[in-house]
Amino acid sequence: MPGTEEEATDLQAFARQLRRVNGEINRLVHGFALARGLHPTDVQALAVILDSEEPLTPGRLGARLGLTSGAVTACLDRLERSGQVRRSRASDDRRVVHVHYVADAKPAAREYFRPLARVTEAVRERFDEAELAVVARFLRELGEELGELPAPRR
Repeated sequence: MPGTEEEATDLQAFARQLRRVNGEINRLVHGFALARGLHPTDVQALAVILDSEEPLTPGRLGARLGLTSGAVTACLDRLERSGQVRRSRASDDRRVVHVHYVADAKPAAREYFRPLARVTEAVRERFDEAELAVVARFLRELGEELGELPAPRR
């Protein structure tokens, strides 16, 4: 019976729901990429850059996305031309390049993804704090574990 508590614990049904959520988010990401004249990989790169807790180098970006150095350079060139990112040299070691999300580009992304934020908030409101804590913990741990898997090189 779809939507039951039993289904939520069945691994195949759980995987199906994760694929569905991933597919819907990818659909939105592809739309954003198309609207900006970008490749979907460029939008994935933007997410990695935005979410990075430390200065991000092209090498770390490539490792995270499974891209060759040439593919990362092409991606960053497109993102720089579109005004989404900028590259700068580290002050302590001029050989090191850091990639930064351009603050002026964030409002357009925020506006495009506002429906996703609204839907997310509407769904969050259906859960109490204890349930949300479990969901957040699950997503965090799943993301951490998946992040440890090696990315195939493109």
